[in-house]
Amino acid sequence: MLDVSVSPLPCTVFPKQNGRVAIVTGGAKGMGYETARCLTSLGMHVVIAGNSEEEGLAAVKKIQEEDDERKVEFQHLNLASLKSVRQFVQAYKNRALPLHVLVNNAGVMLVPETKTQDGFELHFGLNYLGHFLLTNLLLDTLKQSGRQDSFARIVTISSATHYVADLDLEDLQSRSCYCAHGAYSQSKLALVLFTYRLQEELTSQGFPVTANAVDPGMVDTDLYQNLCGPTQLLKRPVARLFFRTPAEGASTAIYAAVAPEMEGVGSCYLYNGQRTRSSDASYDEDLQVQLWSPEID
Repeated sequence: MLDVSVSPLPCTVFPKQNGRVAIVTGGAKGMGYETARCLTSLGMHVVIAGNSEEEGLAAVKKIQEEDDERKVEFQHLNLASLKSVRQFVQAYKNRALPLHVLVNNAGVMLVPETKTQDGFELHFGLNYLGHFLLTNLLLDTLKQSGRQDSFARIVTISSATHYVADLDLEDLQSRSCYCAHGAYSQSKLALVLFTYRLQEELTSQGFPVTANAVDPGMVDTDLYQNLCGPTQLLKRPVARLFFRTPAEGASTAIYAAVAPEMEGVGSCYLYNGQRTRSSDASYDEDLQVQLWSPEID
């Protein structure tokens, strides 16, 4: 089924976000950059979190060239290193900044079999575990920043590939038979499961924080750089015709982060700015609980 391109809502349709602070992982390029760019245009103070200082500072400069009063900065974060995640959070907390929006955007796709610094399969370790730890370590700040009339928001980027994922709790590291597409789709299903379980935890304790997952559609970004040579050549003309631009891909994440109609609304899987049913597996409460604290071999 072809992905239907949509025109992104202009940022000007959303209310101003003055005084609010956001972290956008992978905010230096692609959808993350477009998300950071829009949030700053609304008056939000945005921290671009990424593992390339050169790209991060270039993104900051580019955003500030549009308007030098925009509040945007770069802070180093390597989601493939749990130590780096902890260092990022500690440095952020040392500044005593509030946190109203966390956009878990960064990711890798279709990479050859590779391990993180901690020995985890890269898709699972970076896409899921890195964001799982980041979110949990920042949760107290999000809880303190949210109010009953203005919830803090967690927006996590998933993918339609989660519909075909087979999450094997006995082999989360994809060791029995590595398949790049299978490892990627598994990590994206894990993020949806995590989102639903996280919202259940937040709601049961009455905290003013929402968690939602977003499907951006097929977007023409650097995520496709690991396609093999012939497929890369085929992808280029197809992408021009049928893929979304990064701005189009970012539109639903921005909607989830700032739209008034999403105030206090969590546990959604959003596509094209609409609540959509995710995979049957993603609603498996036992699987959600088991994934929350797996015994990883």
